[in-house]
Amino acid sequence: MRVLVTGGAGFIGSHVVEALAGGGHEPVVLDVRGPAGEDVRNPEAVGRALRGVDAVCHQAAMVGLGNGVADAAEYVSHNDLGTAVLLTAMARAGVRRLVLAGSMVVYGEGRYECAAHGVVRPGPRAVPDLDAGRFEPVCPECGRELLPGLVGEDAPADPRNVYATTKLAQEHLAAAWARSTGGSAVSLRYHNVYGPRMPRDTPYAGVASFFRSALARGEAPRVFEDGGQRRDFVHVRDVAAANVAALEADTARGVLTAYNTGSGEPHTVGEMARSLAAAHGGPDPVVTGEYRLGDVRHITADSARLRADLGWTPRVAFEAGVREFARA
Repeated sequence: MRVLVTGGAGFIGSHVVEALAGGGHEPVVLDVRGPAGEDVRNPEAVGRALRGVDAVCHQAAMVGLGNGVADAAEYVSHNDLGTAVLLTAMARAGVRRLVLAGSMVVYGEGRYECAAHGVVRPGPRAVPDLDAGRFEPVCPECGRELLPGLVGEDAPADPRNVYATTKLAQEHLAAAWARSTGGSAVSLRYHNVYGPRMPRDTPYAGVASFFRSALARGEAPRVFEDGGQRRDFVHVRDVAAANVAALEADTARGVLTAYNTGSGEPHTVGEMARSLAAAHGGPDPVVTGEYRLGDVRHITADSARLRADLGWTPRVAFEAGVREFARA
C-alpha cells in the first residue's frame, strides 16, 4: 500500500514512516520540515502528494498546550484548516482511507467515581483551588474526593484548551468526510507519547520532553502541581505500530471510529520525572506546586477496544522506554 504520511518528518510521523516501510508498505512524506518544505495547508502541495496514494496517515499538527489563547489562530490554521485542505484533496483524488492522529485531550478530565454518586464529571478546576494547592477534582454533587479510573472511547468530549478543541474539530471534519465519501476514517486518540526524536526546548512539547531537556542542561526537572497527575505514557514505536494496524484493518466505512491509544498502565508525572532523572544520572526532580490553567488532573486510557479490534499490543515497557529516552 502506498501511504501518504503528513508530518512524516516529525516526531511520531517519522516513526510511522519507518514502521510502514518495515511492514512492506511505501510511505510518502509531506512535511513542512522536509526538503521541499510542503505544508498540508497548501492545496497544490497536497494534491501532488496524493498522486498514486492508497491511504493517508495524517500526523501533521501543531501540538502541546501552547500559550493559552494567544496562539489560537495558529492552532486552528495548522490543525483544522490543514485537515480541511487535506480532506478536500482526498475527496477529489478518490483516496478513501484515513488514519488520523487524534488525542486523549478531547476528553478533558478523565473518568472519576464518587463513593456516593457513582461516575461523575467534575468541571474545570477553579483558580483559587489551584492557587491553594488543591489540585484534585471533587464530586460536583457532594464535594467528596474522587477515585480516578480509565476513560473509554464512549466518554463525552469536553476539551479544556485550544489544542484540545482543534483536535476534536479534526475528528468532526474527518467524520463529515467519511459520511460524504463513504471513506474509512480512524482516529487514534494518543495518550502521552514519548521516545526518541521527541521535540525539545519548545512550549509545544510534551511533559517528558520538558524533563529530558532539563536533564540534558544539567538542571533538575521541574514538576508542576504535586507530581501526582496520572497519565498514560505510551512509547512512540508502539504508537507507530498502532497506525500501521489501523491502516491495514478492514474498518467501517462512512463513519469515524475512535480508538484510545495508550499503554494501559497509568503512571504519575512525578514518577516519569524521577524515572528519567534516575536513568539519566540526575539531578533529582523538584516539585514546584506551579500549574497551567489548561491542564487536567488525571487522564488515562482504556485501550481495550484497539487491542480487541485491531490486534494491537504495546510492546515497550515503561521502564525500558524511559531508559532509552533518557539516553536518546
